[in-house]
Amino acid sequence: MGFDAKDLLTYLCYSIFFVPVFSFLFVIGILKGATFSPLVFMVIAFGDAGVAVGLWPLHLFWSTFSVARTKKFGPYMKCLLILLVPVQTVLYIVVGTFASMIMGVGYGFIWPVMETFRAISKEGVPFCTRVENCFTEGTWSCVLGACTIVRDFADFSFHSYFSVVEELLESKGEEPIELKVLILPGCFLSATLGILVDLIVIPAIVLYKAPILLFKGWYRLIQDLFGREGPFLETVCVPFAGFWILLWPIVVVLGIFVGVLSSVGFGCYAAVVAYQENSTKRGLLYVIASASVFDEYTNDLLYLREGSCFPRPRYRERMDSNSSMLPIQGLWDQFDAIYPSEPLMRTPSEKDKTLKAAMILDSFFTACKDIGKELLRDGAMQISDLEEWRHSKNKIVNIGIPAYAFLECFIYSIRSGSRGFSLRDNVEITSVNRPEGRVFDWLYEPMCIMKEQIRSLNLNETEERYFLKLCLYSGDTTRIDSWQNGGIPPEDPIKRAQLEGISRRLQGICLTLSRLPTSRRRFFEVVKAIEDEGKKNFGDLGSRHDTEAA
Repeated sequence: MGFDAKDLLTYLCYSIFFVPVFSFLFVIGILKGATFSPLVFMVIAFGDAGVAVGLWPLHLFWSTFSVARTKKFGPYMKCLLILLVPVQTVLYIVVGTFASMIMGVGYGFIWPVMETFRAISKEGVPFCTRVENCFTEGTWSCVLGACTIVRDFADFSFHSYFSVVEELLESKGEEPIELKVLILPGCFLSATLGILVDLIVIPAIVLYKAPILLFKGWYRLIQDLFGREGPFLETVCVPFAGFWILLWPIVVVLGIFVGVLSSVGFGCYAAVVAYQENSTKRGLLYVIASASVFDEYTNDLLYLREGSCFPRPRYRERMDSNSSMLPIQGLWDQFDAIYPSEPLMRTPSEKDKTLKAAMILDSFFTACKDIGKELLRDGAMQISDLEEWRHSKNKIVNIGIPAYAFLECFIYSIRSGSRGFSLRDNVEITSVNRPEGRVFDWLYEPMCIMKEQIRSLNLNETEERYFLKLCLYSGDTTRIDSWQNGGIPPEDPIKRAQLEGISRRLQGICLTLSRLPTSRRRFFEVVKAIEDEGKKNFGDLGSRHDTEAA
């Protein structure tokens, strides 16, 4: 096979022009960042700090009141938590303000540069327009993004906080968590010895494995560069990922620093083990085993062989067991029997088809909008429900509709024989093309288990409709009975209890998702879309409903 001189010339020309073009665009991005970063920094830093300081009296009073009123804790535990509330609220202000300052500086500089490269790399846009966008993108949009960050932080500090506290106040029927006073001296002894031992052993492990982290990191980054994976997946991120390769030694130094600091946490965890096991001996056994635990964790992080040369005595008397509707082993045997050909690892071609997290989130909230409109037309919800949600008096928007959407996705995926989950827009999420990341790791496995549990119940259509009502109204029997969608509860009480258990787990996941930053802002968009649908189809529905209620 001959060598094409034309391709070589094209490649050389591209290489020659890349450096000056890249430098020119980088300078433009830096100038935009230098111009707007002070304003962005002030918006984020002072905005978030103002929210944290302004809500501090409320957090202090309501946290103390909630701990005193809840039935989740015993008297000694309440006294300890009440004493710690001022410390926790002050730490929230300090950490929040410091993190906001870092975010303000980083977002103010990095976002304009990224927008500059993104503007020039857009396809289907005239060249002159792309050049013009290089000077305009990432300017005032960066300031608006900073305002959005402050809004999300305010929603998280206010609404998510009250959601957690409300759950704490509503907890009942459980045995109160009491402070074990007699084991505290043993916990103190275990923590002290743990810190003394881990301050010597863990830094030694970190320093021993630092060169491995350095060279393995370089190898992985260069491999990702050629395979267009990881930080090199997006074209606009390639220049920054190149800097990432050059700055990797600094990351390794920071990793060493974090590893040394983690020795204190590993040592203090001996007190947690002693307290949970109600045994000083168990805490001391963890002190011996902590080096092995850290060594195995770093081996997994660096893809080294399993195991450790350090001793690891058993420091737990019993292992935690997660109860479910079906035995986990039998459940996954069924799952493997249904989908035996699903690969365990992704090939390069499959990695190219990996779905983006933003696309899945957009599809989820679009499904919530569509479902909300359908429920409004069917009379399953009213405009008053949306108003009550705005004042945190109704959970149908942030829990009911998402749970309904998830369950509808499960049912449709089971009927279609999907290996994963089929969304409303005909996009299928599987273990192969799902996005990588902790959030999706946390969501995907429980969702698969719930889906297989629903499959094993063999629900008919009337039972599916009842299940949808159960998830939508969070078990509110009055509203479940009032909406006649053809749903009939199962006659078997065990089967009905299983449906209630799955619905509670699904609603718990939706409640956790609703507390995450950006969630309330996205649900406001869902509410606005539902309200617009109500005005378009029913005209003065809201005013007529208010008149009837009066």
